[in-house]
Amino acid sequence: MSAMAEKKKTLRQQVRKQLSALTAEELKRSDAALFEKFLALPQVQKAKTIFGFWGIAGKEPDTSVLIKELVAQGKTICLPRMLPGHLMELPQYVPERPMIDAGFGIWEPDPSSPLIDRAQVDLVLVPAVCYDRRGYRLGFGGGYYDRWLEHYEGDTVGLCRDVVLQDEVPTEAHDSKVDVLLTERQSLSF
Repeated sequence: MSAMAEKKKTLRQQVRKQLSALTAEELKRSDAALFEKFLALPQVQKAKTIFGFWGIAGKEPDTSVLIKELVAQGKTICLPRMLPGHLMELPQYVPERPMIDAGFGIWEPDPSSPLIDRAQVDLVLVPAVCYDRRGYRLGFGGGYYDRWLEHYEGDTVGLCRDVVLQDEVPTEAHDSKVDVLLTERQSLSF
């Protein structure tokens, strides 16, 4: 394992430990503050199609709450479906259709859900283990988002709990940063 991969692995373990120490009530309050800030962003208000993610319990904010609110506001929401070769396609979230357990705590839309083209996406809510104050993310290690985002021109937003916001995450040349990073107490634009 390279020194960079080792640094990232160590930081992932450290962040997971910090998050697992939070109570259910603390997580719920944190989510509410993050989602309130996200919904208030002008980029979110003007976006018609948002590429979101269904948060992994205990590791990410419970975005199912946020996604349902965005759908109620008339937004088209798509979620990631991982494909071989570290690629992703974007099936639309349709509330009436069941979510499918893809393993590792990941839920994705039913296979019959219509696919959304990258060109239709106005904004991406980018998942991460954590972020740093520069807007760079520590991902889960699969490289799916790094590959997808390198050909994306629209707005990108990250959510990070204050407790795991880093001064600097280890980055490599292919790592991209988000345009806006929200914590419970801060809104950072890059």
